[in-house]
Amino acid sequence: VTRSADVVFTCLSDTAAVEAVVFGREGIAAGGAEGKLLVDMSSIRPDACEEMGTRLLREAGMRWMDAPVSGGVVGAETGNLTVMAGGSEADFERVQEVVGVLARRFTLMGPIGAGQTTKLINQAIVGCGVAVLAEAAALASRAGIDAARLPDALAGGRADSLLLQQFFPKMVSGDLSVESHVRTMLKDLDTVSDLARATASSMPMAVTAAELHRLMVQRGHAEADGTAIAALYRGDPV
Repeated sequence: VTRSADVVFTCLSDTAAVEAVVFGREGIAAGGAEGKLLVDMSSIRPDACEEMGTRLLREAGMRWMDAPVSGGVVGAETGNLTVMAGGSEADFERVQEVVGVLARRFTLMGPIGAGQTTKLINQAIVGCGVAVLAEAAALASRAGIDAARLPDALAGGRADSLLLQQFFPKMVSGDLSVESHVRTMLKDLDTVSDLARATASSMPMAVTAAELHRLMVQRGHAEADGTAIAALYRGDPV
């Protein structure tokens, strides 16, 4: 594929998978050449992303852009993903039209690795937000409020958000359909913690959110939807 294409896109599960596909036997690097570009849309470690970008250029002459996505299954199906990029301005301009088919927002955040760092910040916000929504749903129910009415009641106010409108109804109704996985959020939140340590940043809320997701994984719910952590607050057997 790489030999016949000028730009190659990848979207894989984790850092190890990206490294294997790019640098493994008959991987992308084997067909790389000067002028070719790899756009990796996976969510991986920023430091590993920087290292692989440097290695790909050195070994194959091929450039790298990290472009992790947010928006979930619905965003992908409707072409409404949010993509945060790391790389050169020239490479960013080169792929804007193609990425525009998938995304409603495509932002260059800085050099290689900046897209991955931005995605981690996104995941910290989402992971903590989901945990707070789970707490709020439990509090509302125990206080005698119809929790299902909260998204409409709070719409347009300071507490309104896509998480409230999209995730909260799933928590309240017990909808178990899977749009994202607990294990994926845990992977990202653990990487957030690694970045926090590396930058001497205190992130107690993100650490707590990670432990909630870890508890779900330990109880056999790694493949459950991210909203399933609401069961921990309801007291459901999990």
